[in-house]
Order: sequence, then C-alpha cells, then structure tokens
Amino acid sequence: MKKMTPFVTVLSVALLLALSACASSGPSLTGTSWKLTSYGSVSSQTPAAPGIETSLTFGADGTLDGNLGCNSMGGNYSISGQGIKLMGILSTMMACPEPQMTQEGAAFQVLKSDDTVSFKLDGKTLTITSADGKNALIFTAIAGK
Repeated sequence: MKKMTPFVTVLSVALLLALSACASSGPSLTGTSWKLTSYGSVSSQTPAAPGIETSLTFGADGTLDGNLGCNSMGGNYSISGQGIKLMGILSTMMACPEPQMTQEGAAFQVLKSDDTVSFKLDGKTLTITSADGKNALIFTAIAGK
C-alpha cells in the first residue's frame, strides 16, 4: 500500500471540511419569492388581508424587494446561518385603507432596516422573527419565482 503524501492529506482534509460546511449551511432564501400569510406577535398571528397582493423577494444579487400591503419597498440583505441582516430598507409612503396599513406597519416592525432578524424555512413556509423575538411574519412560497 502506498503512503499518502502530506499534500494529499491536507487537500483531503480541506475538501472534507468544505463539504461539511456546505452541508450544514441549511436552506437558502437567495432567489426566492414569498407571499405574506399572517403577521403579529409570535403567540398571536393575524391572517394577511384577503385579496391584497403581497410579496417579498430575495434577489440573487443581495437585494430585497416587495410589497407587504400598500407600499413598494426595497433594500439589501445578507444571510448568515439563520439570520438575515437587513440594510437600507426604503419604502414609498402612500396612505392606504385598512387593513393594509395595519398589516404593512406590523411587517415593517419586523423588517426594520439595519436589524438582523431570524428566519426558519419549513417546506414552503418561511417564518421571519423580529430581532427582539416578539413579532413574526409568516410567508408561503410563490411558485415559479
């Protein structure tokens, strides 16, 4: 049997470590789109307003855009583990009727700019929890996006 050279040993260990890191990094939000289904405190969710189109899209280029009830919004994001760092979130500022304004206000309480929020993917369901752990948004995957 041939003895492994130190270079091959180091290369093998590095490859195994890289593969382990990829396997444990978890599911990715990059390039996905979501529809808001409910919002509110972690213990008491309110269903999203019926008949109102909502979306949240995590672009492959690190941009975030969407509409959570009334106004268009956008900014940037980065993901680390189960955390999403939100940066430079901006929104148009139109007034809309209820319940859109309440829904959007609750969503922006979770998606505050410059916060790191946590997320959990469970099949086609995405839960984003505010940095303080008190409020959450629940989304369903938008097919084909």
